[in-house]
Amino acid sequence: MMASWIEGANEAGCHFPVQNLPFGVFSTGDSAPRCGVAIGEFILDLAVLEQAGLLALAGGTNTFAQPTLNSFMGLGPDAWNSVRARLTDLLSVSGDPTFNDDPSARERCLIAQREATLHLPFQVSEYTDFYAGRQHAENFGTMFRGPEKALPPNWLHIPIGYNGRASTVVVSGTDIRRPLGQVRPKGADVPEFGPCRRLDIELEMGAVVGLPSPMGEPVSVAEADHMIFGYVLLNDWSARDIQAWEYQPLGPFQSKAFATSISPWVVTKAALEPFRTSTPERDKDLPPYLREPGPTNYDIELEVLMQPNGAEHAETIARTNFRHMYYSSAQQLAHHSVCGCKMNTGDLLGSGTISGPEKSQYGSLLELTWGGRDPLTLESGATRAFIEDGDTLILTGWAQGEDYRIGFGECVGTVTPAPSFPAA
Repeated sequence: MMASWIEGANEAGCHFPVQNLPFGVFSTGDSAPRCGVAIGEFILDLAVLEQAGLLALAGGTNTFAQPTLNSFMGLGPDAWNSVRARLTDLLSVSGDPTFNDDPSARERCLIAQREATLHLPFQVSEYTDFYAGRQHAENFGTMFRGPEKALPPNWLHIPIGYNGRASTVVVSGTDIRRPLGQVRPKGADVPEFGPCRRLDIELEMGAVVGLPSPMGEPVSVAEADHMIFGYVLLNDWSARDIQAWEYQPLGPFQSKAFATSISPWVVTKAALEPFRTSTPERDKDLPPYLREPGPTNYDIELEVLMQPNGAEHAETIARTNFRHMYYSSAQQLAHHSVCGCKMNTGDLLGSGTISGPEKSQYGSLLELTWGGRDPLTLESGATRAFIEDGDTLILTGWAQGEDYRIGFGECVGTVTPAPSFPAA
């Protein structure tokens, strides 16, 4: 086991051991946001490290003093790998003794996570959400179209997706205001306007694009995999009643545009290398541009927790795994670009809801309660078909090694009441 001299980083169950080193953006007090790396219960201040000459990058000394990771991500895999190797050396027991020899350097560069504010880790250039989990697609289709037509005819041939709103991607801990919109009550001929009554989550992973691609130039799955900097937990909040009224013929619009939450730490692709796995066996042969050159998915354990309004603690309501995805993020990115669509540094690709074959593995309340028909009964005695005001939803996940864990931390959001809207 590779060990760190950082207190707590070697404990069983720690999300941020030296094998992980996820990147994020933080601030303390009145200081400006800057880049850091999570290690144990601390944040390593990369801006201070860079200014002190302990972390060198081509092109200047202000890469990590920026309020986003975009400048660093845009440098490409060689820079990503060299920084990771240097940080591993500095933070390992058997590595560079700089910090052990200079206690003042430790004091300048290490900040307790509890004393910091975490920010959106990168400027989201564009946001695309996919529909690439087969179990979720079959569950959703069965509820709305019946089991015979559960999967759309194109589903086994292409990763379906839609372009979402980058403007409402927010960092974990941001409150989520219940959206307003049009809904059509069952049996009614015309819709009503008002707050969403069937508010839901979608348990997803988000792939963060580091390297851009030119307009007009498709990329292969292998090239797409090379372009991805890392991954975050992603909750694509969904207004199911608004969605049911608006989604035909062009898909979600207002029902998905109001909020998407992501975790504050971007776990690098390099940290996840030992956990690569293949996508599921295909029912239909994919066209050559979508075929994997090797495993491009990951074995990542995922959990959904709910803390209902007034409850003392959160409880797990679902457990699943990222390996259930029918299309990997690299395949999604390759498909996104095949028409010539330009991809940018900071693009965010939502995987689509991740559900396993068992009910306890479903990644949304729509599935867990089967459209609200079978509400959940929680330990507190509360029942939930969908999310109520004051409820907190938490996503968490990790890839489990033999003696360490590559964790993502948490992605948290609490729902607040809808805004008032004056009558005409």
